[in-house]
Amino acid sequence: MQRDSLDFKNMKISSLFFKQLFPTLLGMISSALFVVIDGIFVGQGIGSNGIAAVNITMPLFMIVTGLGLMFGMGGGILASINISRGKHKVANINVTQSTIAALTVSTLVAVAMMTLTPQLAVLLGSDALLLDQAVEYMFWVGTGMPAAALLASQLFFVRLTNPRFGMWAMIISTVINIVLDYVFIFVCEWGLFGAAIATVIGEYAGAIMLFIYLCRTKTAVRFAKLKLSYKSMKLTLRNIWYMARLGVSTCLSEMTISLMAISGNLVFMHYMGTDGVASFSIICYLFPVIFMVFNSIVQSAQPIISYNYGAAVMDRSNKALRLSLQSAVTFGITITLVFVWFASDIVSLFVPDKTNPAFQYAVSGLPLFATDYIFFGINVIIIGYYASIERVKRALGFTLLRGVLPVGFFILLPLLMGNTGIWLAVAASDITTTIVIIVFFLRDRAKRKRARRV
Repeated sequence: MQRDSLDFKNMKISSLFFKQLFPTLLGMISSALFVVIDGIFVGQGIGSNGIAAVNITMPLFMIVTGLGLMFGMGGGILASINISRGKHKVANINVTQSTIAALTVSTLVAVAMMTLTPQLAVLLGSDALLLDQAVEYMFWVGTGMPAAALLASQLFFVRLTNPRFGMWAMIISTVINIVLDYVFIFVCEWGLFGAAIATVIGEYAGAIMLFIYLCRTKTAVRFAKLKLSYKSMKLTLRNIWYMARLGVSTCLSEMTISLMAISGNLVFMHYMGTDGVASFSIICYLFPVIFMVFNSIVQSAQPIISYNYGAAVMDRSNKALRLSLQSAVTFGITITLVFVWFASDIVSLFVPDKTNPAFQYAVSGLPLFATDYIFFGINVIIIGYYASIERVKRALGFTLLRGVLPVGFFILLPLLMGNTGIWLAVAASDITTTIVIIVFFLRDRAKRKRARRV
């Protein structure tokens, strides 16, 4: 079947994958640059305490993005499967249901962020020194949470027909954020309020672009009118629940980064104080970029895998999986080497004062933390694959495993290895998860061989 320029049934898998990957990758990196650019401008214009204060809020930002990804991924899987079976109207209804769910949940989180700001800041690891700045940033960023969720969720549907438009929406929103960051922080001297407002305006710009695109009647995948009868509303709630189940592993992958940030903030504060949190903040700024690259690989493969799964052509789905893993391992090796060789240059973007203890902590810690990236990438790809073929329990189990393990390693490794152990805690958790995934994979293969003999 031909869908605009993307034929998920007949096009060569490698051509289809890379045709999706490059615009998706550029768009997702642009999305991640929201956080990185804020960090650079805040570090240069406000200082290391400003970076630490922003990092206190980052877990909430990641949670909301994760919720958007959850409904986007779940809705994207359902839409892809329904399209493969010729149910275009049902697929469009899935788009609408997913968007409503993402908007509703993110609005509730935004209200909580704006009404419980001091309490949330303390809960997320702020001390008295950082509290005022953390509260200021958290409140104003909270106004943009609905846009952040829509930006994450709507991209799944736009990419089904026009990956380039999704890419440009993300790039334009990021450029707006960069320009306004400079104006608000350095020209207007609005401090963290300016950094927050620049991010919010950029998010709304991108979300509105995607929303307008999905409203177009000429678009193959678009919004559809929902019926308001009791039966239809019941069906909508059931579909939203199923979308959440399908996409929950993607959401939890994002939330595990939040859990990593919260646990890390507490541990670094305990062992190294505010300078330790500031050094860890650099990782927290950069980690979403790494995640978004792996996530773009997953999102590029997802419609291929789900469509051919729905059409019962698993050989094509498995080819997309292999391409995803090869891409993830290649990127993981490359970015690890970059962090090892250019640690000082990377840190200086955020903390220009090389005499600052935060600078010294980060330069020594970044190469250690970078040992995680290859294994993190493998885990993200496998979890995304299982979600794409509706193996929800398997995807959820692996996600929960890699989400819980860092907390234990953050507690254990510093006792055994000192500060070095803190930087290696996340890598230890992802390596452990990869080993478990390999064990399950070998067990599944052995079961298939036994079934064929019978």
